[in-house]
Amino acid sequence: MSFHIYTLPPLSTPCPPSGLALTLSLPHPQQGELNSFLWTIRRDPPAYLFGTIHVPYTRVWDFIPENSKAAFQASSSVYFELDLTDPYTISGLASCQMLPHGENLQDVLPRELYRRLKRHLEYVKLMLPHWMTPDQRGKGLYADYLFNAIAGNWERKRPVWVMLMVNSLTETDIRSRGVPVLDLYLAQEAERMKKRTGAVERVEEQCHPLNGLNFSQVRGAWAPGLLCPSQQGGRETDQHQGKRAQEDRA
Repeated sequence: MSFHIYTLPPLSTPCPPSGLALTLSLPHPQQGELNSFLWTIRRDPPAYLFGTIHVPYTRVWDFIPENSKAAFQASSSVYFELDLTDPYTISGLASCQMLPHGENLQDVLPRELYRRLKRHLEYVKLMLPHWMTPDQRGKGLYADYLFNAIAGNWERKRPVWVMLMVNSLTETDIRSRGVPVLDLYLAQEAERMKKRTGAVERVEEQCHPLNGLNFSQVRGAWAPGLLCPSQQGGRETDQHQGKRAQEDRA
């Protein structure tokens, strides 16, 4: 019995009108009402396809129906999109994010967007100590180390990967750092249960399509944080001004 995992595409969120916040209040679904994102291939033994999402598993684990968990438990083999437990996979993903030798992000981004990006990352670095949890600090995690682990060498990365990085630099995501994403958690569980594991894609099969996107194709995905600067409110501006004042006094 085998269990194949694939990743659901993310939802795109356009810029909301300035000053408008939308809140959806939805009833808490019952287990029987949840979409399991599980497909069964009827054969002997059966095989399953399961859709995941790249978020900390603790955010979604309670919403995964029991039939999906049971299929995972019963399977002898589990195949993932990529093998995130393999150091060569992680190294390959890091390498493919880089611009060609000699190029920097400043060379390929519009000047104004690059300026906003740089200021936004300064703001994130300033706020990181306040976003971290006591548990993270108790484990010896330092804000500077965490920032460098996420955003280190950002000026050498391709726009699409910087966009993905920026979208993960939120207070909610920072507070979840250290919790494996769902795919990695399932891979770790499969390894712990001595299941046979594998990957259905190679690193280059993921990287090449993304690296083939030009800036106009990537532009819309920058909207929430950088192409809609008015949505960030006054807090960021105040923080930047405070930081500059401290530097001037030093």
